[in-house]
Amino acid sequence: MSLKVLIAGLGNMGRSHALAYHAHPDAHIVGLVNRSAVDLPEALRDYPLFPDFSEALESTCPDLVCIATYSDSHAAYAIAAMEAGAHVMVEKPLATSVEDARRVVETAKRLNRKLAVGYILRHHPSWQRLIAEARNLGGPYVFRLNLNQQSDGATWGTHKALMETTSPIVDCGVHYVDIMCQITDAKPVRVHGIGLRLSDEIAEDMYNYGQLQVVFADGSVGWYEAGWGPMMSETAFFVKDIVSPNGAVSIVDADKGASDDVDGHTRVGSLLIHRLDGDTVVDLPDEPDHQALCFAEQDFIINAIRNDTDLSRHAADAVQSLRICMAADESIRTGQPVHLGDPA
Repeated sequence: MSLKVLIAGLGNMGRSHALAYHAHPDAHIVGLVNRSAVDLPEALRDYPLFPDFSEALESTCPDLVCIATYSDSHAAYAIAAMEAGAHVMVEKPLATSVEDARRVVETAKRLNRKLAVGYILRHHPSWQRLIAEARNLGGPYVFRLNLNQQSDGATWGTHKALMETTSPIVDCGVHYVDIMCQITDAKPVRVHGIGLRLSDEIAEDMYNYGQLQVVFADGSVGWYEAGWGPMMSETAFFVKDIVSPNGAVSIVDADKGASDDVDGHTRVGSLLIHRLDGDTVVDLPDEPDHQALCFAEQDFIINAIRNDTDLSRHAADAVQSLRICMAADESIRTGQPVHLGDPA
């Protein structure tokens, strides 16, 4: 029997997730939730549409809830869904505070629900290859990662709406900090952050450019930057570089398209593996596009439900990457480094 699925939030990610469930043989959409009227793709127009999440949850009794709303509702919606008997797939970040993220994870454990977080790069074979090649080099590592987005029009409007609750360094950073953590597998011990508000169109207590630096217990260090807005440069907006004493692994595909191209954010194209005795280029053709990756994410949570897969490490990793990014946010706001405790 297919799983009854409710999707909350029908922005770019929510629509992609809904289309993935629409195409999945083991899923049946029982409802869509969006607070305002929305123009849906033809494939989604016949499903029941609810303006209120609580009403939809009570009316549809789903087995699985996919949450792709704005970040400040993630924790409350995830907990409500699990309390109502559903498993949860929630977009990143898991919450807008570490405390709320831990409450979500504790609820999943207490109620024996499956909880998956939308770390789309975990499902991309080329990024899996990048992680494996970096680990093969051996640490400690230097991580050099960024994703700056020159956005205007509707995309800038979306970014401004996101920044009402979540900074770019948190919203985007959790993806790439998660990559760092998968490669080093060491605990973070200290985080520094700097940031700047580059537009009068956002709140005075928010910034649309941020940079974090993180130090790990094995000596590895990481750098990540993210900026949103029409003022952002499209020069060197996509840097993905991991360096070790034995060489480096880099994404070298220069043709990434515009910085607001969603497929370009995940596309690798090729890797340059630099070792002390020479370089190797690994071409990675036929990569999955964004929609295919969304299907892989939904397949992951459906299989976890079907096979009773233990997702506790997955959830713990989501909390850790959020913790690092929230520490950077705190550092930006206070001007002081944040110590994350004993690495033991």
